[in-house]
Amino acid sequence: MAIEGKDSAQTRPIRLGMVGGGKDAFIGAVHRIAARIDGEYELVAGALSSTPAKAQESGRALGLKEDRIYDSFQDMAKREARLKDGIEAVAIVTPNHMHYPAAREFLKRGIHVICDKPLTSTLADAKKFVKAAESSDALFFLTHNYTGYPMVRQAREMVASGELGTIRIVQVEYPQDWLTVEQHNKQADWRTDPARTGLGGSTGDIGTHAYNLACFITGEQAETLAADLQSFVPGRKVDDNGHVMLRYASGARGMLWCSQVAPGNENNLKIRVYGDKGGLEWHQEDPNYLSFTPFGKPKQILTRGGAGMLGSVASATRIPPGHPEGYLEGFANLYKDAAEVIRARQAGKDVASLVPGIADGLAGVRFIDACVRSSAKNAAWVKLDG
Repeated sequence: MAIEGKDSAQTRPIRLGMVGGGKDAFIGAVHRIAARIDGEYELVAGALSSTPAKAQESGRALGLKEDRIYDSFQDMAKREARLKDGIEAVAIVTPNHMHYPAAREFLKRGIHVICDKPLTSTLADAKKFVKAAESSDALFFLTHNYTGYPMVRQAREMVASGELGTIRIVQVEYPQDWLTVEQHNKQADWRTDPARTGLGGSTGDIGTHAYNLACFITGEQAETLAADLQSFVPGRKVDDNGHVMLRYASGARGMLWCSQVAPGNENNLKIRVYGDKGGLEWHQEDPNYLSFTPFGKPKQILTRGGAGMLGSVASATRIPPGHPEGYLEGFANLYKDAAEVIRARQAGKDVASLVPGIADGLAGVRFIDACVRSSAKNAAWVKLDG
């Protein structure tokens, strides 16, 4: 029997829109590349800047049709929801303070949302965001992209299966150096402006990634923390360095360091997890390898796609071992997994996914809030609540 192609929700690319991410925006380009890698999406509409002229210029540069380039996300949400061929999902890649108002417009119209992290710039908005997502028929995904790396998913499964035993120690750090001196450019300006980024600087920008990575791999969230935050660059209004101690309900203890003023560190995210049976270590800048050491036995170096890689992780890798995969492919895994969930929903089904969601987003904002509260109290222990 011949197999005929047809333009169904299961065979054609998902129609994608984007809010933010226009000209000169680093993360917008990353999202577009990630969405294209597996052919699961087609970008058909965008409100790519809060500046109308830049929004129009950016849309034309991306080849969008003139009537699908919008000057505001409000106009985009309203019109796209009415179109027969309107967007089915939207990627939100704005500064933090605009995540909630933009997402709300699409969620209430049944359009699935793929949102950059952190969830919002304030805990109050995060709580409103949760209500908006839970009351919508649309799906919500949060792009903590490091959860898409194959060897991170391998580490998660190894912890869950008990290969490390009872988890005792979690060490995670994320140092960078690009804000070591005062900077004035598009990327630095909003990240150091508390009105747009929120009260957390490095804690919100990269500390949330480190915290989420620890939560993802261990399956645990901290109950209390003690944070010592600093703003080393004179006049900077948000932290650029943070040391955080973590206590878990299981009895495990953790330490998290995030910094954007550590010369020699480009994007040096790494994590070490130790249990009573063994330990593991993963470095983002060398992501194709995972170190695992059973107690009393030689260290093992597990490779992406190689011997020892779990079959359940295989779908997260595309090419044979020895051909490096990295940041973009990991990011693309989130888009691919989100597409699977969206297509299942369109078919009236629900499937499980490893892509972070609204609960993970709230946990991240609670982490930022607790760090700021603790540091204001001379690094006192505080609960992650609210």
